Amino acid sequence: MQKAIDPTISTWPQENPQLIGSSCGACSATVFPVQSHCPKCSRAEMTDVLLPRRGTVIAWTTQGFAPGAPYAGPTGKDFVPFGVGLVQLGDVVRVEGRLTESDPEKLDFGMDVELTFIPFATDADGNEIVTFAFQPV
Repeated sequence: MQKAIDPTISTWPQENPQLIGSSCGACSATVFPVQSHCPKCSRAEMTDVLLPRRGTVIAWTTQGFAPGAPYAGPTGKDFVPFGVGLVQLGDVVRVEGRLTESDPEKLDFGMDVELTFIPFATDADGNEIVTFAFQPV
């Protein structure tokens, strides 16, 4: 069985899932993940919004070693390097997330990507935990 790493951040397992952010009714700032108060104007006028599925990589790096706590994924010999990117979703918001591509030769600034969900870890009950990532299109 598959489970989301956090079921509150997206509409997964729907077909064509989207990340869920917040938009401020006072200043129109959009953030991810959902927040109760706007980080720009501090007002509590936030409403949930579905974020675009496609975006553009504006910055990227590769994670060549297992991150520190609270990282709960594979470590040691089970760790596989992965790409991490800052993705501009339309003209709405920037989201940091995993990239499905980790080869620096295949990553580029300005490349188009789309939201997907990938295996992350296995929980104590044997469920596959999935997380969001962005794949090149």
